[in-house]
Amino acid sequence: MQSIVLLLWLALCTEQDVRERQISNALTLGVAACALAWLFATGRSWIGADASEAGWGLAIVMLLTLPGYMLGRFGAGDVKLMGALALATSPQYVLGTFIGAGVTVLAWMFGRRRLWTLLNPKVKKRLQALAEQVGDKQPFAPYVLAGFLLTAVWIQ
Repeated sequence: MQSIVLLLWLALCTEQDVRERQISNALTLGVAACALAWLFATGRSWIGADASEAGWGLAIVMLLTLPGYMLGRFGAGDVKLMGALALATSPQYVLGTFIGAGVTVLAWMFGRRRLWTLLNPKVKKRLQALAEQVGDKQPFAPYVLAGFLLTAVWIQ
């Protein structure tokens, strides 16, 4: 049940990131605050891991995302998204999500031309309009969603 709620939250973040190329603080910091309150109240993360594991997950997120943020590869919303996910889960989920996101990025890079030919013309037109509106900045949340989904299936 907890994984479903996290998937829904990531789906909302993905939709906003694809549409606007940024994720609102209400989605990221709101979930982070709720996850932190849950940690303090129960001593466990949202998925049931110990609070120390959530802390380690947050440390891993900071080690993996802050250099990318400083180099301009990640946006602040991406860092906050992963931080909130770490507070709600565990290091296994965080690392699995990063690995799954990386695999998804590679799959998209190598398969997007083939997938583009298979898309419905109306969907193509809508995606092209979205791409023209927001420029070259790639959204990261869709890959996080796919990585989390792969991790959740793998762990459970």
